[in-house]
Amino acid sequence: MGRRVVTPAPPDAFDPAVARIEAGERLYRVHSNTRGALEFNPGVGSPTRFAFFEDEAGGTVPVLYAAAAQEGAVAETLLHDVPVGGGLLGYDDYASKVMSRIVVSRRLRVAMLHGLGLRRLSLTAGQVTSSPASTYAGTVAWAKAAHDAGLDGLVWMSRQCNDARAYVFFGDRCGDAFTVDGGFGRTFATGVDLMWLIELCAPLRVDVLTPPSS
Repeated sequence: MGRRVVTPAPPDAFDPAVARIEAGERLYRVHSNTRGALEFNPGVGSPTRFAFFEDEAGGTVPVLYAAAAQEGAVAETLLHDVPVGGGLLGYDDYASKVMSRIVVSRRLRVAMLHGLGLRRLSLTAGQVTSSPASTYAGTVAWAKAAHDAGLDGLVWMSRQCNDARAYVFFGDRCGDAFTVDGGFGRTFATGVDLMWLIELCAPLRVDVLTPPSS
C-alpha cells in the first residue's frame, strides 16, 4: 500500500514567487459547449484541485482553468481520468466538449507553484500540484491563500502533461481580464477536430471511440 500524501497548510505569512502574464498571451481551455469560453465556474460540480473556496465575505469564488498549450488543456480535462497506461475515451466524454483560445487583455499576477516557486514555499509538486484527488481539501487552501494575498490566480505544471503550464484564475479578480480569440476553436464531436483528437491520443494508447453509426 502506498504512503498517504498529506498536503501541508499554507503559512500565515504567504509569500510566493509571482509570475506575470502579459496582455496578449493566448491560453487554451476545454469546456462544455453549453458554456461560454469566458465563463467562470461559480461553484458548480465536484471539488477540484484549486476550487472551490470562499472569500472574506463568505461567498464562493468563481474559477476558470486554462493551459498554455492545447495538449495540456486536453490532458487536464478529456484525459484526466484515463489511466496513464492507456484506455478508452468514450464518445460521450468528448462529444459535448469544445476547445477555445482566450487572450489575456491586461497584466495578471499569479502565484508560482512550479520550479523554485515550490521550494520557496517548502513544497513539492507531489504535495500540491500532482497529488491525488484525496488531497483536494488541502490543495484548495493554497488557492485561497493566493486569493487572500491579492493575486489573480495560480500557475503550475500540469500533472497530466508536465511540460505545459496550467492556470486557475479567480473570477472576482479576472472577470474582465480575457477576450475570446474568434479565429480559433475546436469542436471534438466530428470532422477535422475529431481527427486531431484521435491523432493526439493514439501514441498515448488511448482509443477515442467514434460516434455510433446511425
